[in-house]
Amino acid sequence: MIKEIKMTIFNAPAMRDELHKIPELGFEEVKTSEYVASKLAQLGIETVRGVGGTGVLGIIRGEQPGPVVLLRADMDALPFKNEDGTIERVHACGHDGHTAMLLAAASELVGKVRRGTLKLLFQPAEETLKGALAVIDSGVIDDVDIALGLHVRPIQDIPAGTCCAAIHHVASTFVEAVIQGRSAHASRPHLGVNAAEAAALFTLAVAAIKLNPNYAWSCKVTGIDAMSSAPNIIPDKARILIDVRAATNEIMDEMLAKLDAAVKGAAAAVGGTGSVRTMGAVIPAADYDEDIVEEVRQSIRKVLGPDKLATDCAAGGEDFHFFKRHKPSIKAAYFGVGAACAPGLHSRDMHFDSKWLDNGVKVLVDVALKHVG
Repeated sequence: MIKEIKMTIFNAPAMRDELHKIPELGFEEVKTSEYVASKLAQLGIETVRGVGGTGVLGIIRGEQPGPVVLLRADMDALPFKNEDGTIERVHACGHDGHTAMLLAAASELVGKVRRGTLKLLFQPAEETLKGALAVIDSGVIDDVDIALGLHVRPIQDIPAGTCCAAIHHVASTFVEAVIQGRSAHASRPHLGVNAAEAAALFTLAVAAIKLNPNYAWSCKVTGIDAMSSAPNIIPDKARILIDVRAATNEIMDEMLAKLDAAVKGAAAAVGGTGSVRTMGAVIPAADYDEDIVEEVRQSIRKVLGPDKLATDCAAGGEDFHFFKRHKPSIKAAYFGVGAACAPGLHSRDMHFDSKWLDNGVKVLVDVALKHVG
């Protein structure tokens, strides 16, 4: 019986097709987690349900001492609003493919883990940017030495059939700036403090922020609400939303400090007060360990061929990087799988060629066995 279980090899493209039909939003991945748990049970892998809410953890233990290696895939889909106001759930970021690749890798790793412990994390709610934090709270990361993640890539990033050894995610967050003024009749402006005018000054100050040009960064106002109840009333409050992105965590810290100074200065210029707050956690920038990234490069060359190693690419944010932020000693890497995703990630009709998922499986297996095989 054990021999039969160990010989079970899952097909990533086929599983992706099945998972694509049951898209679920973050922390609602009930059917998806059931699917994952049943597959792990079929392989005879120790399974923990309810990780971080709806996550699933598979554990394969070796008989000899060694590191704890974590392979991570996310599971959640994205919401899209229909014309009638209903919400349609769509796997528009390829997480169905990620889950399928990790399950397929698990089927090839059963019986091959000799040293240490291999953890297979199927994480919930990446799109909410809260899933990794929930996993951290569960304690799953506390003993991890090496963490490896992956993501399918758009055709604009790397060619289909290739893999890149590192996706350089940036730090990102949304900031809310609030300016408090004093209401007055528009015919007596000297009696008020115009929060709308302060918001305009703050918007100009945001556009004037300058940071080190050797690093990528972006800071832009994306929303302003400063309207009072009538056009002849000077508004006493303004709310400004800012999208902030930075290539490094240090640049992000500098940007947030300058935003705080800008809103206080703009508000003070008209006699008001200002403050900023991040809307949720600041997503950390990628912080990789070059030795692990180099192992990924070597694995790509080995299992796919030297010509299939693509140049590293840059991308948006990813909550995977909370793991290393929580435990800096973790050696981390996160690679990209060229799967011809089009027209782009988070597009409602995003599609890709599932046959390229096998490349991600091969790399996952090869890198894992360097440490636990």
